Amino acid sequence: MMGKLRHLYEGHSPGAYRFRYGLLAFDLLTVIFVVVTSFFPRSRGVEIADALFGVVILADFIARLAIEKQKLRWFLRPPVWADIIALVSFLAPIAGEGFGFLRILRTLRLLHTYQILSRLRQDFPKFREFEEVTLAAINLVVFLFVTTGLIYALQVDDNPDIRNYADALYFTVTTLTTTGFGDITLTGTTGRMLSVGVMIFGVTLFLRLAQVLFRPTKVRVECETCGLALHDADAVHCKHCGATIHIDTEGEL
Repeated sequence: MMGKLRHLYEGHSPGAYRFRYGLLAFDLLTVIFVVVTSFFPRSRGVEIADALFGVVILADFIARLAIEKQKLRWFLRPPVWADIIALVSFLAPIAGEGFGFLRILRTLRLLHTYQILSRLRQDFPKFREFEEVTLAAINLVVFLFVTTGLIYALQVDDNPDIRNYADALYFTVTTLTTTGFGDITLTGTTGRMLSVGVMIFGVTLFLRLAQVLFRPTKVRVECETCGLALHDADAVHCKHCGATIHIDTEGEL
């Protein structure tokens, strides 16, 4: 049983990759559920769906814990704690309602594992061609989503201007882009400290991710001598072997 579990989570067979793709799809479905239900009042149906999501997340959590060799070190990882908070949010909504959005952090971690990246390059040629831009876009979306979710979870019950994820997203984007319309502000000491964090750390990270997305720092051109695939956009020689490389470029203004 343990060997089969380990194979599903870490193996290289087509079935194992399909299983991990399924986990990615489930994580994204979880996040979509959290966002969509923020627009509607709580109901019995939503609470049942919360419990079902929570049971599946709990089963996945127990399985990953069972196959982990260094359990103490595993528990120190931030994505694991994000999963625990999301798990509590689904199984005991009254204790942490709204924090299910943290599930997306595990999705980000899965996408950055060697096995998934290798399989994505193999299964999707376009991903291989635009890998850096694709990952930058995913990082940017995850960053926006986590920041928005944190604002929503901490403000939805206390701030009349934050009624759903759309309101929280609007505040996040206007803050990160330094537009700052000011029609929505966060209330209380916690809200102000969160605003400070978004302005100081968020703006810098947001601009960095946006720069990578719209102006990739690396281009994928394979060196004919050593095979190095990623080079600086303005590179003339390969950093690994020194051979001359030819990168098609329109130049920079």
